[in-house]
Amino acid sequence: MASYYLAVDIGASSGRHILGHLEDGKMVLEEIYRFENGMDKQDGKLLWDTKRLFTEIVNGMKVCKKLEKIPYSMSIDTWAVDYVLLDKDDNVLGSTYGYRDSRTTGMDEEVYKLVPEKELYKRTGIQKQIFNTIYQLMAVKMQSPGLLEEAETFLMLPDYFQFLLTGNKVSEYTNATSTQLVSPFDKQWDEELIKLLGYPKDIFLPLNMPGTEIGDLKKEIYEEVGFNCKVVLCASHDTASAVMAMPLASDSGLYISSGTWSLMGTELKKADCSEESGQGNFTNEGGYDYRFRYLKNIMGLWMIQSVRHELKDVYSFAQLCDMAEECKEFPSRVDVNDSVFLAPDSMTEEIKDYCRRTGQPVPEIPGEISTVIYQSLADCYGKTVQEIEHNTCRKYDSIHIIGGGSNAAYLNQLTANATGKTVYAGPGEATAIGNMMAQMIYGKELENLAEARKCVFDSFGIKQYEPEA
Repeated sequence: MASYYLAVDIGASSGRHILGHLEDGKMVLEEIYRFENGMDKQDGKLLWDTKRLFTEIVNGMKVCKKLEKIPYSMSIDTWAVDYVLLDKDDNVLGSTYGYRDSRTTGMDEEVYKLVPEKELYKRTGIQKQIFNTIYQLMAVKMQSPGLLEEAETFLMLPDYFQFLLTGNKVSEYTNATSTQLVSPFDKQWDEELIKLLGYPKDIFLPLNMPGTEIGDLKKEIYEEVGFNCKVVLCASHDTASAVMAMPLASDSGLYISSGTWSLMGTELKKADCSEESGQGNFTNEGGYDYRFRYLKNIMGLWMIQSVRHELKDVYSFAQLCDMAEECKEFPSRVDVNDSVFLAPDSMTEEIKDYCRRTGQPVPEIPGEISTVIYQSLADCYGKTVQEIEHNTCRKYDSIHIIGGGSNAAYLNQLTANATGKTVYAGPGEATAIGNMMAQMIYGKELENLAEARKCVFDSFGIKQYEPEA
């Protein structure tokens, strides 16, 4: 009998439960459950409904029992930076904010009063993004200081959900690095930095690597879902799991983890915390086996997802790609990393307004809007490649596009053209695959990361795109 592994992969717009097993040396996946996700607007705040998300996690687990495919282990990954504070009775304190909420406005300046920006980058190697946890906690300190005083435990969201499953509180390394509070040198919380900022250091738990066993399901959980299994840490930052699934034969290469965000970079054995890296807004996020994901956050498919929703979801992403290609001569471009695109009331109107302000033709029909987004993304990828090659003093001949965006054939070709690199697209379910890889290594079905990546390459169809003249 095959051993099954359950990857619960929760993104900012949807979640999925994927069962996997090895068959003749190849990884076989089966999506058994999917649910919608998104931030709820309440009284001007953008919040996560963690109770609903946990209900969805449990509901998806019940499907394993119905299928009589009981997992040997399971693990949860989510997006980065968001967290809960627990009191002494393990109740969540305050609201669980989403990273697009505006409460962090101005919190960067409050942080820099205590730790100058250049020093902060030198200490952490993490790029400035106004939604990083370091700024979110400063918002709590400035706006609701009683919550920090009452807090007993800080947990990132995947760690919190796994605590609800097992009753055990364990903090995972890769997601913790996105807080901008972890040292890239000793790979633990930077307690001196935390003290300088006035955050209570005792709420932060020791960091553990993917592959660490958390424990069995709590009695009430396994009675509800109908089985027991091990809960194991994966690389719980979804990008860290996705990068694990990069089907590389060697240990180096460029990647774009393409989803709501586009995370573009390479793997380094040692963090680059240089001033030049900081000025380029590159980040050194923690990865599996203490590798560093040296990358830049790019706004990504959030823009086209938003436009699609504004069009009442009548078009598929494939149709939007086709419509964009039909309008490929439309000349306007936007800076996809401009903060106006982070959480606009209308993405379509924001794109039009940007073009209007910058003296460019204003896109009117869906195909024109879509081509502006896709071509602007590709242009940004091209510039980012040049920066990475400059900073790492090396040339790369190819880019691996992993994640859901790897299915966007039009964007893949634009990326090859804009970068001059061969593009390898796939696998699409990279995050869930990476989640499963950590579990399979834990379960001793795969020996190490190199063997797991070879398995990914052998298991999934990878499409190739060459630059067009």
